[in-house]
Parts: sequence; structure tokens; C-alpha cells
Amino acid sequence: MSGTLALRLFRRELQQGQLLLIILAIMLAVLSVSGLAGVSERLQAAINGQAATFIAADRIIDSPEALPDTMLDKASELGLRQVTSMRFNSMLFGDDGFQLVTVRAVGPGYPLRGQIELGSGPTQSLPGDGELWYESRLARLLGMQDKSTPASIELGVAQFRLSEEIRRLPDAGFNPFASSPVVLMRLADVAQTGIVQPGSRVTYLYQFAGSADALNAFERYARPLLTTSQRWVDVKSGDSPIAGAVQRAERFLLLASLLGIALACAAIGIAAQRYCQRHYDVVAMLKTFGASGRQIRQLFALHLLLVTCSGILLGLMGGWLLDLGISSMLPAQLAAYDPSWLRPLLLGISTGLISAFMFSAYPLLRLLAIPPLRVLQRQLEGMSTGAWLHLLLSLSAMALLGYLYSGSLALTATVVAAVCALALLLGALGWLMVRMGHSVGLKTTNPLQLALAGLRRRARQNAVQLVGFSTALLLLLVILALRQDLLNEWQQQLPQNAPNYFLVNIAPEDEAPLATFFDDNEIQTTDIYPVVRGRLSAINGEALITTEQQESGVVGRVGIGRELNLTWRDSLPPNNDLLKGQFNTGSGEVSIETKVMERLGLQLGDELTFTIDNRDFTVTVTSVRAVHWETLQPNFFMIMRQEDLGQFAHTSMVSFHLDDSRRALVVDLIKAFPTISVLDVGAIVGQLREIIEQVSLSLSLVLVLVVAASALVLFAQTEAGMATRQRELAVLRTFGGSGWLLRSATALEFALLGGIAGVIAVLVAELTLYLLKTQVFELNVYMHWDWWLLAPLAGGTLVAALGLWRCRRLLRQSCAQLLQS
Repeated sequence: MSGTLALRLFRRELQQGQLLLIILAIMLAVLSVSGLAGVSERLQAAINGQAATFIAADRIIDSPEALPDTMLDKASELGLRQVTSMRFNSMLFGDDGFQLVTVRAVGPGYPLRGQIELGSGPTQSLPGDGELWYESRLARLLGMQDKSTPASIELGVAQFRLSEEIRRLPDAGFNPFASSPVVLMRLADVAQTGIVQPGSRVTYLYQFAGSADALNAFERYARPLLTTSQRWVDVKSGDSPIAGAVQRAERFLLLASLLGIALACAAIGIAAQRYCQRHYDVVAMLKTFGASGRQIRQLFALHLLLVTCSGILLGLMGGWLLDLGISSMLPAQLAAYDPSWLRPLLLGISTGLISAFMFSAYPLLRLLAIPPLRVLQRQLEGMSTGAWLHLLLSLSAMALLGYLYSGSLALTATVVAAVCALALLLGALGWLMVRMGHSVGLKTTNPLQLALAGLRRRARQNAVQLVGFSTALLLLLVILALRQDLLNEWQQQLPQNAPNYFLVNIAPEDEAPLATFFDDNEIQTTDIYPVVRGRLSAINGEALITTEQQESGVVGRVGIGRELNLTWRDSLPPNNDLLKGQFNTGSGEVSIETKVMERLGLQLGDELTFTIDNRDFTVTVTSVRAVHWETLQPNFFMIMRQEDLGQFAHTSMVSFHLDDSRRALVVDLIKAFPTISVLDVGAIVGQLREIIEQVSLSLSLVLVLVVAASALVLFAQTEAGMATRQRELAVLRTFGGSGWLLRSATALEFALLGGIAGVIAVLVAELTLYLLKTQVFELNVYMHWDWWLLAPLAGGTLVAALGLWRCRRLLRQSCAQLLQS
């Protein structure tokens, strides 16, 4: 009986268009979440896939010893492609000299991502048997730049041929302090060199590539088995130039999807309230005719289930079309990535069910509590308490959906905090409007007075409308601000004239002639950085031990375990932010990078002892710096004063930018300064720019999606209250209100609502951005003063236009037509 009645009620209201608002809201919820999830996952997969070329794989295990076969067998079982490589230093002997080189011995299949760039062009093949591929500067260092490549090069006890010049390896990374050139050889040829023996200092690199599910499963298996000397590496690990960009892009995409969930929840809350209010009279009549409470509960539960399923189905179809349409507009290298469709599908269905239930529970309870006496007294609305239950269910639903999607407690907590702040402001404003609305009638002397009277008279309804308007404007402001800040920061990190050449190993006697060379050729350089190699040996007089010593049972405070590149400066480097203390105001002081400060457990005032050239000296920690490692600039963990480091032997480094048309100057520089090493990082800069452009496109696409979702919420909100507005327009028409007066009053009323929503949105947006920038994105915080004028104006204009467009039919009707309808 209840099922048949529910189906008939659903069919009748669907034909009459009364279910349009709530189906549209649920469809918006599912479309926003499934569509944003699908697009975001595709963009994340594309960004990570493109960025993976920086490490030539999806994941890497970096180990000082060979991994057990069982771990590699597990990777094979999961379907992962894998390559084993070795990296070690050795002397290479040629006809006229010898040179320390970094040997990269790679197995078949290298590289898993990207390609090797040779002098003869890009390739994915490897050196032949008995061949070495070499960096261009190796020939110069061996004194062979003016003669043909020698027939034989000796590495260990084996003979090799230098056959191809390496322009760039995909996983070369960016390390201007790496002074030894790289040679590439086959892994199978290492044994014949006799270099690698038990106890040799060798780094094993195990590279893996495959599907996201297989990589995640392997990570869950392998990570717990790794020792402290082994590292799990992906494109977001460490301080590589691309790591920060990828991490922030992923957080932005997650945030955009969370805001899509918030928009969806707001739309469903509005629609559920309107749906239940429209059925107050129906419940009263059913109870009057003898329907039991159980029958009424079953009727509306089934009715709501039919509505929810319809909205979910339409939303999933819309999300699929959205993903399909956007994918067709993406560049080929982005559209080629095909993420899993299961997660967006399950997330869309879960969003529809959870939000429809949680946001409809309280309005439905009020609906079922409607007394039969409402048939005679229309003002009766049943239960009037328990609003706290509605708030609790709504916040719980939003937090649950947000965490299920993002897995980020910080992002979810920030969004929920913003919603709570918005709710408090709107609650206070709604109470104020209700207090002011007592004894207000229909004053028709002028449009502004009529608009103000309408605002106060419909205080409760307007407070609900402000929820939708303010939420949409708030989320738009947050997305716009974060997108612009991220793009600005990336542009500052990689300006058009970003350095594409680094000079290292500059001897002190070459600094002045080199400066003259730059001046004569009008080359603009960055600051010159002296470099001194030193080891941190003690903290506050306590000798430090290495990680290896700790693993072997030695008790003591663990240090860094390797030599550091130290420099001196009197002023803060341009790509550093001072967090604490004062930067190097006198001798005996050192400035520390913040992550090293945390890793070593240091405090301001601690004394650090360094060992350089078998001499010890002590300095005091006086400042802490945040270093932007993602910039292609020289960066240092420790910066001291010249009075302390100048007594030690040092070399220097500098960077500069050269256009392609002036690349011949590099050859002149090499000939004039043969002992200086020239590093060409132009390929890295170009590849990094490509990644940033893809990230920027991703941010723009997600922004468009959030704008579209916000517009739908605004439209759904203007739909609420049309019945009440129609009755009031009929009364005003009856008492002689002109069309101009009603149109002006309606526009002013919506404009005032939009303006108030704009002010509230700006206030909460500033708080939300503060939390996001400090806790999630690590961006500079500043006030958006222009918003305080632009947001109310934009909100008023937008909401007034939507309101007039929605009321256009009512405003054109005559008094008789309004009364009849």
C-alpha cells in the first residue's frame, strides 16, 4: 500500500515539477563529487605521470645494499615493471689523464619513465657491450676536447669505449654540488671492472613502475621492511624542484573536491527543507483521514528513496559526461592517463545516500510531527526544537564525506571550521533579523522601504537563503585566492629568465676574471656563493654518531653522517624566509634550515662544532630559515660569517641565464676557464615549466567546475521561497503596487541579500585562507582588502540578477493571474 502510494506521489509530483529542486540538488551533489573526483584523479594521475620522468620511474627504493629477492619477487607478482641500477664513484683513466666519475650502471628497461637525451637525439636504448656514455664535460676534464674520442678508456680493470655524449638523464636531478661527471654503462658490465667488492660504497637503486593500485600494494608491503638507511622515493619525496609543485597541486585538487562536497551538502540541505515544507499540508490531511504514523513514515521514506535514486542516477550520468567532455579538451599527454572509474562511482553514490539521509533527517522529523490540526490552523508546524540535531547531523555528514574523499584530516577540519564559523555568523544575523522583523507589515511607499520590510518579514527564510548564497561566494573566494597564490608563487620560482647554467668549482683566483667575462658579455648573474665542505661533529660539546653506528649498537646523539656544503653571507639569501632569531649579525654565528633544526632537535643558542681540514671550530645557532628548495637556486642548510669560514680553502658557484641564441658564449667560457665545471640545467627548467603549465591548467579546470557548482547552488537557493513570494506579490498587486515598484523592490531585496552574503563570505574566507595557508599549503598570509568592496558588490549583482530572472514570470503576471495561481 505505502509503496504504491509512494510511487504514485513520486510520479505525480515529478510531472508537476515539484521534485525538480530536490532532484537537482542531489544530482548536483553527485555530479559535483563524482565529476570533480574523476577529473581530479585524471589530472593527478597526469601530473604525477609527467613528474615521474624526473626520477625515471614511479617509485624507487634507494639502498646501500642489495634488496632480498623476496621483495623483488613480490613486485613481480603485483605486475610492476622494475629496473635494478647501481651508483658508485671510481677513477676513469684516458690517454692524457684520469678523472673521478660517478658511474651509473643500469639494467635492461631503464628508464621506466622518460628517455635519455644524447648528443645524437633522444633514445630509450642502453650502451652496447663495452661502451660508456659520458657527460660532455668529461672529455674536457680528460684533456680530449680538441681531439677525437680515444679508442679505449680504463675503468677498474676493464677497457671501455666512450661512444655517446649524454645531454641529460631523466633522473639526473638537480644538484649543483655534484662535481664529478656521470658515465652510463650496462649493469652486466660491472662485474668485469672488479670495482665493486664486499664493503664497497655502492648505492643500489630499485626502480618500479605500474598501476596505482599495484604501487600502493607494494608500498604497504615494502615500507615496513626497509631499514633506516633505505629510502622509499617518489616524485613528492625530498626537496626536488618538482616535489613542492606536485604536492601543492594535489592538495588544491583535494580541496576543490571537498568544496564541491560542501556545495553539494548546502544544496541538499536547502532542497530537503523546501521539500518537507511543501508536504506539511499533505501529512496533516493524511493524519486527518486516519493514516497511521507507520504508514506515513513508510510513504515518505520510500518517496525520498525514489527521489534520491533518481538524483544519484542523473548525477552519475552528468559526472561521466563532465569527465568525458573535459578529457576531450585536455592536451593529449594529459588525456592519455585513464584513472580508475570505481572510486568516483562509489564516492558519488555514497555522497548521494549519506547527504540525502543526514541533511533530510531533521526536516523529515519535523514533517512527520505535523499535527492533524494544521488542516484548520496553517501556522502549526509540529516540533520547533532540536535544531542542534540538524546541525550535528549536517556537520557529521560533511566531515565524513570530506574525510572519506581526501583522507586528509587537516583539509577536512579546515572546511568544517569554515562551515562552523559561517553558521555562527549566519545564526547571529538571522536572530537579529527575526528580532527586527516583529510587527513589520507591507510598506509600499518606496522600493527600498519595501525591500527592507521584506527582508525583516521573511527573516527566517532569508537566513536560510543566506546559507546558500554565503557558502557559494565563500568557496568561490577561497578557490580563486588559492589558485592565484599558487600560480604567482610558481611564476616567482621559475621566471622567464630563470638560471639555466651553473658554474661550480670556481677557484678564488678566477672570481675576478670571471666577473670581467660576464661584464664584457653583458651576462646577468645571481649572487656568488662560496662553498666549504665540513662535517658537523658535536652539538653542545656532545660528539655525534652516524646512523650506521646507532644501528650497530653505539649509544649517542645521531648527527647528519656526511659532509655538508657550507657557505657564508652577511645578508639573507633571496629564496629564504627568516623564521626565528637574527640572521648572522656577528662572527661565531650560524643560521640553520628549519627542517634540519627539527631533525637534530636544535634550539636557538645551541653550540655546533664543525670539523674542516682536521680543525674544529664552534658557532652558535642564532637564526632559523625556511628554504624554498623547489627554486633552481643554490640552497644551503648552514650559513655562517666570512670571519669563521674564510680561513678555510673554498671554491665558489654562481648561476646565470643565457638565451639559446647566445649559447656559443658557453664554449668561450669553457675555453677561457678550463678548470670551472659548467652545468646545463636548461632541460630541467624546460621540463619543470611543462609540469607547472599542466598544473596551472588543472587548477583552471577545477576552478571552472567549482564556479559551475556554485552557480547551481545559487540557482537552487533562489528557487526556495517562490511560493511565499508569489502570495505576497498577489497581495501587493491587489493593493495597487505597480510593476516598477515590485521589480525594483524584488531586485533590491535580492541585492541586499547578496551584499550581506558577500560581507559574511569575505570574513569567513579570510579566516579559512589563514588556516589553509598556514596549516596545509605553506603560503604567505595577507589580507585581501579589495574583497571587502568587490565581494558585496559582486554578490549583490549576481544574486539580484538570479532573483529577477527567477521571478520574471511572477512579476509579469496581473493581479488576477497571481490570485488564481
